[in-house]
Order: sequence, then structure tokens, then C-alpha cells
Amino acid sequence: MQAARLHGPKDIRIADEPAPPPPKPGEVTLKILTVGVCGSDLHMYEAGRIGYTDITEPFILGHEFMGEIVALGPDALDGEHQPLRVGQRVAVEPAVPCWRCELCEHGHPNLCPNHYFYGLFPDDGALRERMLVSARNCFPMPDALSDDAGPLLETLGVAIHAIDLSKIRIGHTVAVIGVGPVGALITRLAVLAGAARVIVFDKLDWRLQKACDWGATQAFNVDQIDPVKAALDVTGGRGVDVAIEAAWADHSIQQAADMARYGGRLVLVGIPPDDQLRLQHSVARRKGLSIIMSRRMKHTYPRAIELAVSGAVKLEELVSHRFDLAETAVAYACNAAYEDGVNKVVLRVS
Repeated sequence: MQAARLHGPKDIRIADEPAPPPPKPGEVTLKILTVGVCGSDLHMYEAGRIGYTDITEPFILGHEFMGEIVALGPDALDGEHQPLRVGQRVAVEPAVPCWRCELCEHGHPNLCPNHYFYGLFPDDGALRERMLVSARNCFPMPDALSDDAGPLLETLGVAIHAIDLSKIRIGHTVAVIGVGPVGALITRLAVLAGAARVIVFDKLDWRLQKACDWGATQAFNVDQIDPVKAALDVTGGRGVDVAIEAAWADHSIQQAADMARYGGRLVLVGIPPDDQLRLQHSVARRKGLSIIMSRRMKHTYPRAIELAVSGAVKLEELVSHRFDLAETAVAYACNAAYEDGVNKVVLRVS
């Protein structure tokens, strides 16, 4: 089979590799159909690292993915404990927790210290034609959802988790800094959650337009205005009830804190390239901000599927570019350069 491996910063190579062995109990073999490119993938592509994880040998990217089941191990039950079958299309939750530790027992598998994660070094991801995955991480996709929409169920799950943590209430004013795919979905969900006003900020006009299409009430290009002043002007100097940072988590964190009202909430979703959080202590302290760190997602796939099938969230509208597996290097270079019109890049593997 063919696979795309990251050998170093901006160095992706396609090679033939052995097919995976037969599935063990609780596993399935997938024919990978589509894989999305995430902002965290771009961190690894550009720097050869993410957070405190350094990539020290070639590995396979790709944690947003779906595929078709081609083989089943014994006791292959899906994420809702239903039997899987050959031929089903499934979306895959990429984090595989231990299900036995304190965090898992308390309902927080996204915080499991014993987990592994498809597409985060050293665990290979989905940019390959065949792959073994945990059956429990599989969620059958209804016929109403296309292959291209499948990888975005993971992106939507991240957005759902951020909205859960934000505790948005009907009538709230919300600011979203960074409206790439995650931020755009957060914007849409904030509207669905009852926010009366959603103010969005980005430096790419086509992303701002997408956020407006999905319900943002005001949009500002941060290269053209002072985003903090804009947020305070819109709210009459009060600040927003909830500020959500979904960009690359550098100076944008301070901007989000400055936008938030006294007693407001600050939800941090973005990942800083240098693994450092910079925030003026006096601003957060004097405002009494609740600062929430959002890590991945938990228990979101059934909700994500329901939202997508109902049409409340139109995932395919985010897909702007499609490439074949052989074009993986081109796809990543395109996304990293933010070429005109890039929202979501999807690789069609098989």
C-alpha cells in the first residue's frame, strides 16, 4: 500500500509500505477514503514538532479521517457499543484512551494520560491506504453524509467541546478570534447556542465571509483595525461575555482577554507554535476571568453527526481544496501558505 510520511519540516514523501496485519479483538481494518488537514498538522509539517512533542523519525500524519471497513476482529463494537460490519463507512475519533484511569472513569477520556492518538508522533495517522483502528473509536456515517464531510466530524467535535466549555447562554455576546475551520464551526455553534451577537476576527477576508455566512454579526480583519478596540466599540465598552481564541495562540490570547468583560470567560482553543502562553496577569486577575483550556473533544461524535445530518451545520461548505494521496506534499504546502480561498483541505486517499 502507499503511505505519505513526514520526514522533517516540509518534507513529505510517498512510499510503498506493507499492509497492516489482520485486526485483533476490538479492532477493524479500514480502507482510508478521506483525510482532512488540521492546523495542528500544519504545526508538525512546518516545525517538525507540536507542543513538547518532537518528531524524531518519519511518521504518518492525519487524524481527521474516515474510511470503509474491510475486515473485522472479534468483538468489534463501535463507539455506541453496536456491532460493526464490513462495508460500513465510519468516521474515527483519533484519541484512543485507556478507559481505566481516573480521568477516563470520571468521563474525561480526552484528558487520559495513557492514551495514544492517530496522527501524533509516534502514533501513525491516516495518510495511507489501509489502517488498523480501534473499533470503539468508529462511528458509522449515515448515507446523507459524503466522504468529504467525514473528516470534518472531528473538526466539528473540537468546536462542540469548546462551546460546551464556554457555557454560552441565550443573549450572550461572543468574540471568536481566528475563523479557520475550527473557528468557523465555533461561530456557527455559538449562533445555534443562542448567542445574540457573535463578533469574529481573522486576517483572511474569505474566512471572515464564511463566518458571516454562518451567522456572525460583525467581522473584522485584524490587519486593518485594532481588534480589541473594535470589540469594545461594538459592546459599548463593556466587553464580550465569552471570548474564544481559535487562532495560533500568540498575541491573540491577550487580545481575547482584553475583549472579555469583567467576570467573563476566556476559552483557549488554539495551539501556540512556541508552546508558550502569554497573558498579562493583571488583566485576567482584575477582571476575574474564568480561563478554560480546551483539549480536543469528548463524547461529541453522535452530536456532530446529528448536527451535520440535520443541516444545522453544513460541513461540505468548508471544504475548499481536494487532493489525491500522491499530492499530499502539494496539499500541505498549499494549506501552509494560505493560498487564496483555503478553508479546509481534504485528501482523497482511496
